Amino acid sequence: MVPAAAVAGAIVFGMANGAIAASFAVSGQTFKVSASKLEGDGFAQYGGLVHDRTGAESPVAVSGIRSAKLYDLCQSVKVPGAPIVLTINAGGDGDPATASNLMIDMNSLEGDATFTNIEIGRDASTLDAGPASAKGQAGAFGQQADSVVITDLKQVARSTSAGTFALTGLKLNLNVGPNAKECF
Repeated sequence: MVPAAAVAGAIVFGMANGAIAASFAVSGQTFKVSASKLEGDGFAQYGGLVHDRTGAESPVAVSGIRSAKLYDLCQSVKVPGAPIVLTINAGGDGDPATASNLMIDMNSLEGDATFTNIEIGRDASTLDAGPASAKGQAGAFGQQADSVVITDLKQVARSTSAGTFALTGLKLNLNVGPNAKECF
């Protein structure tokens, strides 16, 4: 979730360039993710493209995090054409949700971020701090850091994938009506 923070990003970027076969087509719909804090080890970020099932492409920021802890995680998605919002909450009471090899294709990210040993402007094909799949196209802009901490994370994403994603204290709710609210 972050770069904050989450997602088939490198795979989808490879699909966009014909280097990797499609593992899944994105829905074309965005979803929101928030967390009071994301702590990540091994961070990489670069630009890419995602494709929906019709082949339409959308530009995204791809973020990869080798291992992440997410405190007070909220994920929400609106059901198209209906006053319904599905929300998932996890990682509360100081017991964070955790993810390994987290990849996120996102449209936007907000929060207060601190990076340790950041390299900005690195060739995206040479990124080696994040998950092994977090590499972009040769000659493209990339950045990486040994670690990242993002507080008050707010992210709009198109897809997320992870090797493992442990949602401690998972709560799924279907909110119906004109006042159904997303995470933010």
